[in-house]
Amino acid sequence: MLKELLKKFTKNDIGEPPYDYDLLINLKESEYPKYLKKMFYNITGKKLNLRHPKTFNEKIQWIKLYDSTPLKTQLTDKVLVRDWVKDKIGDEYLKPVLWIGNNFNDIPFEELPEKFIIKANHGCKWHYIIKNKNDFVNNSILKEIVKSNFDGWMKQTFFPWAGFEMQYKYIEPKILIELLLRDITDEKPEEIEIYCFNGRPKIFQKIKYSLPRKVSVYDEKYNNINLKFIPDYILEPFSADENIKHAVELSKKLSKGFKLARVDWLIYQNKLYFNEITFTPFSGFYKFEDEKWNSKLGNMLDLRKD
Repeated sequence: MLKELLKKFTKNDIGEPPYDYDLLINLKESEYPKYLKKMFYNITGKKLNLRHPKTFNEKIQWIKLYDSTPLKTQLTDKVLVRDWVKDKIGDEYLKPVLWIGNNFNDIPFEELPEKFIIKANHGCKWHYIIKNKNDFVNNSILKEIVKSNFDGWMKQTFFPWAGFEMQYKYIEPKILIELLLRDITDEKPEEIEIYCFNGRPKIFQKIKYSLPRKVSVYDEKYNNINLKFIPDYILEPFSADENIKHAVELSKKLSKGFKLARVDWLIYQNKLYFNEITFTPFSGFYKFEDEKWNSKLGNMLDLRKD
């Protein structure tokens, strides 16, 4: 059955492929490597070497299978990570939380502000942005759709959906509501992503969502480099500002002890807010425009040490 299942994958099936969740969630862990090798080939067109991984994508596959820890599970949990960040760098970098619970029906919408974001704590992109509370609450069809999705997410674990990212497997599902950080223009805040290799920040990215969308990418000496993680965005050489440099220093503290960690930040009203920490970016299926970066980033990552 597994063989027939994997035939369904195409090279574009990264997010939610047409596979059977019940089958995958009940696979024995001894079958994960076999599954990942086939999935990796179907998505990237390349064979996966788990015994001697060399590229960035290959090493992320190895990390998914062989470097999962209870601490990673804690820090992938969008609720539990807050206490850890508070302990490491202080709660001034945390986004305001409005509500945490287990059941969508318990959400006190009457007590919430006009704008907020509803998230599942145990997945990626399992969220809804609410820009007008009254319009949402009074739209019974839309509200039922959102409720139905959250009801489903609360019964699932995310780790099979994105290629067995094991850090998601044992998170206790919860619903988290945060204040939506948007100014009067309603534009998504700029973001900073700090790629840390063996506890050392080495690649930095600043994303601007105002049209046309742009991205600036830097090496550890703050030189602009020709690397794009977001294909459709314009690569904009730009001097690193103080927010980027501050994010780098904070990320050093948050990434210590991990082989690979991407620490993500939001900039709202010129202030940094912690967004999330990602241990397996793109689930190791990234398609580089210039394949040399797959090897260069792989060379930066030493799997023998944290």
